[in-house]
Amino acid sequence: MIGSEPLATAVLLTAFGSLLAASVALSRVSARLGLPVALLFLIVGVVAGSEGLGHIAFEDYQFAFRVGTTALVLILFDGGLNTPFASAREVLAPSAVLATVGVFATAALVAVGAHLFGLEWPMAMLLGAIVSSTDAAAVFSVLSASGTRLRRKVGLTLEVESGLNDPMAVILTTAITTGMVTGAGLSFGGVAREVSLELVIGTLAGFLVARAGRMLILRVHLPAAGLYPAFTLALACLSFGIATLLHGSGFLAVYVTGMTLGSGALPHAVGIRRVHDALGWLSQVLMFLLLGLLVFPSRLLQVASIGLTLALMLAFVARPLVAMLCLAPFRYRWRDSAYVGWVGLRGAVPIVLATIPVMAEVPGARVLFDIVFFIVVVGAIVPGATVPWISRLLRVESAAPPPPATVIEVDARAPRGDELRAYFVSDQLAVAGATLAEIPFPEGTAVSMLERRGALIAPSGSTRIEPGDYVYVIAPPEHRSHVELLFGRPEEH
Repeated sequence: MIGSEPLATAVLLTAFGSLLAASVALSRVSARLGLPVALLFLIVGVVAGSEGLGHIAFEDYQFAFRVGTTALVLILFDGGLNTPFASAREVLAPSAVLATVGVFATAALVAVGAHLFGLEWPMAMLLGAIVSSTDAAAVFSVLSASGTRLRRKVGLTLEVESGLNDPMAVILTTAITTGMVTGAGLSFGGVAREVSLELVIGTLAGFLVARAGRMLILRVHLPAAGLYPAFTLALACLSFGIATLLHGSGFLAVYVTGMTLGSGALPHAVGIRRVHDALGWLSQVLMFLLLGLLVFPSRLLQVASIGLTLALMLAFVARPLVAMLCLAPFRYRWRDSAYVGWVGLRGAVPIVLATIPVMAEVPGARVLFDIVFFIVVVGAIVPGATVPWISRLLRVESAAPPPPATVIEVDARAPRGDELRAYFVSDQLAVAGATLAEIPFPEGTAVSMLERRGALIAPSGSTRIEPGDYVYVIAPPEHRSHVELLFGRPEEH
């Protein structure tokens, strides 16, 4: 046994490094095809699996579920950290309806389709619950690769909904699986009470963990900058664990914790966000690679017809119809509602949820896993490849100017220091055409840099601001409103 080490570990790390490097290196191919990057990671896992070129034998669903759950915690926390309450509040009500009523209605429609295709009602309902949630990472990876910028309301709705709808899918999947194992009937009232209780506990647990963590991180000066993201990582794990132990939604708790922390000042905020962004991407890669290894291509052929039919039904009928109905009371333009319905891509969450009935040894669960995998892949290809085109067709692209080519961030230990923000100079602004010396800046405020047609300029008092410039203004927080009177709203990166 001793003689096999460190060779066995070296082989394991070599295989993992090769798969990771191949996935990242090929990500540009996925971007050019207009597909979610994570889908490529999934395909690399399939190719490396037992029936692929790599011949890596792996069929441990419990291990895959644990890795997938941990990855989802990191992904949701990163999403919440970059979606502060101030932004989410604008679309919280419609997003919440989509994440609850919308998920339930989508699950019901898919269940009807699956039953018509020959599945028994319990299995059909389980399949509907598993594929009912959307994935923000899949949507925004396509948008980012294509350079598409959405109107603020549409983009926020997609982002907040996808952060909130995972708990509903998890609760439905768990409840239906439990009912199938125990033989107990599924009560609508019981499920509604369970959903309400888990959402309330999850929200409270996430908020309280974040508030306690913020108080501590602002009072305790850690000896190294790298310990701050380690502390926020601990908060993410704690919020999920505590909420789950209290029979609440751990996934919702993680998202709320991230949103609460991201809504206020944090020491080394830039470093914290960078680390969690990297962890989020690494989690996606690991999760999709591992889930790809679970797939046997030969079994997919057996469910190709039902998988393709349900994937198309979900993309063309169930999701768009539900989105249109859920958003109708909130006076969304029909174009916006249609867009939200079309680009609600599926990601790794359904595949992770599909491991739950397998672990519970539900009869036919492995076939269900293959159908879910098929639905996710086809669903990502069909709507995913059309996202840039449908964005132009439905005219949901933002009219705002393109973001600056240069992103400058200041990582300060003090949580309440001066702010460095970028502002676009339009020809309607009074400062357009003026020199910096002529602009009445408040005390302690200055332009540190200009970007003009992609080139950086070190400004002086005689530098004249031109329309189309980006100005980087450093100012104390109390003078932000004054600066916005001069330059408008800052760019958000």
